[in-house]
Amino acid sequence: MTWRVMPTYDRYEQAREEFEWDLPAEFNPAVDFLRKHDDTDRVALRYESPAGLETYTFRDLDERSDRLAAALADLGVAEGDRVGVVVPQKPENPLTHLANWKLGAISVPLTVLFGPDALQYRLEDSGATAVVVDPDVRETVEAIRGDCPDLEHVVELGSADDVAGDADAFDDLVADYEPGIDVYDATPETPTAIMYTSGSTGPPKGVLHSHALWLGRAAAAYNYFDQGLHDATLWTPADWAWGAALGGTLFAAWHNGCTIVGWPRDSFDPEEAFDLLERHGISKALMPPTAIRMLMNVDDPEDRYDLTLETIASVGEPLTPEVLEWADESFADLEINEVYGQTELNLVVANSSNWFETRPESMGKPLPGYEATVLDPETREEVPTGEVGELALKPDDRRIFFDEYWGLPEKTAAKQTDDGWFLTSDLVSRDEDGYLWFHSRADDVILTSGYRVGPMEVESAILEHDAVEQAGVVGVPDETRGEAIKAYVQPAVDEFDPETLREEIRELVRENLAEYEYPRHIEFVAELPTTSTGKIRRLDLRERETEN
Repeated sequence: MTWRVMPTYDRYEQAREEFEWDLPAEFNPAVDFLRKHDDTDRVALRYESPAGLETYTFRDLDERSDRLAAALADLGVAEGDRVGVVVPQKPENPLTHLANWKLGAISVPLTVLFGPDALQYRLEDSGATAVVVDPDVRETVEAIRGDCPDLEHVVELGSADDVAGDADAFDDLVADYEPGIDVYDATPETPTAIMYTSGSTGPPKGVLHSHALWLGRAAAAYNYFDQGLHDATLWTPADWAWGAALGGTLFAAWHNGCTIVGWPRDSFDPEEAFDLLERHGISKALMPPTAIRMLMNVDDPEDRYDLTLETIASVGEPLTPEVLEWADESFADLEINEVYGQTELNLVVANSSNWFETRPESMGKPLPGYEATVLDPETREEVPTGEVGELALKPDDRRIFFDEYWGLPEKTAAKQTDDGWFLTSDLVSRDEDGYLWFHSRADDVILTSGYRVGPMEVESAILEHDAVEQAGVVGVPDETRGEAIKAYVQPAVDEFDPETLREEIRELVRENLAEYEYPRHIEFVAELPTTSTGKIRRLDLRERETEN
């Protein structure tokens, strides 16, 4: 196999000292993922659907994405245009990204879990001119289309016999064109994707990345999968709209010439997951801790399943010690490596068991190519070893991190200090051996089942209910999810049935935002704590939870 961004190192210290981001002058991820391999007839994707198993080689994906790119170009998609991708773990998901990059267009990965409000905001904010959608979300897209003035084309998965209205049929577009297009002359600085991330204030922010993003993710994956991406088969249950799943698993596999398994599911069943791991000989998996904790409910997995699983990378929220204990007790040779990253800042801190001892509850150490420090949140001075401060990160090559918050120059500037450190809003400490330890968020963002949820977006959805006067949303401890969403609700009416109103609020959030964003806990209060300017004091609500 030809060039890879991350070579193999025997020792962590050697990797830290010797590795440099040696990015090529010309770089198009569609070419890197599909065309550079010595054997392009190797299987790149094994897609398992209710209809059966489909396999795609690197050559297959290259030709199909060529056809799609030609079709999108005829629809008017051009350099710099944004194209939404609302498709689960199906081949059409990566094919659309690849086609976009062959045209110089910018992808907007979006989850099929989004309701109309969440989807409409992101398509409108990004100025997407086209969107490729799964049939399950077609009605949602049609309902919001009038609120997205830039959206000219909807492409729905399926053939013309399956697609209604004025949507274009994905299968027919691909069939009507031939491969062999001229691929856009791209560099690591070419814009590649806008990914949305939730914050503690305001609506979600669009995070614009360049193509260098995928090389950063591929290098990280090579390390947190214990430098084992040689002839490996990878899988993640996470939605391919999620940055760690898309870049840190799917495209990381293809950069390294590996096979990825696609298996769309509405929910996670641990018995079915073990069946899949056995059936496909999966050796590397990326999972949020929520999924791992569900796997722990299966008795005697190594005796019941013929597994080849070597490494699980866990990302999205801190691991608890019992997860590592379960791996040690249940498997003869399974490593679980915790990984830390942000949408803006790539995957930058991890445990890698072939380099150093994994310490329970530790985030690990900075990966090669990055520096980490712990700063006082007020003075921005480095704090002494062992003290808690805000984690700040710096890449050896600026291009590996995000370019900007889409249309938000002030927020972009605020993410970085004057001397080049990128701020994370995560409070950590660092011990004398260089391990980082997560303590809490410095803001109000909720980490639930691997997702980052901004409380304001949930509060806004709750306030759409006529019986709600005010709402405050916080995260509360949850054994399975890490944190669960709790809403304190001030009713606008004197008389109501609590259980009925709770269910109506939950359904409202599910329908308009996403399934994972609804409040599992709702407490009705006579009044919510506010600042002098009327803002909800979420700190007071969190303290109330601590007291309880």
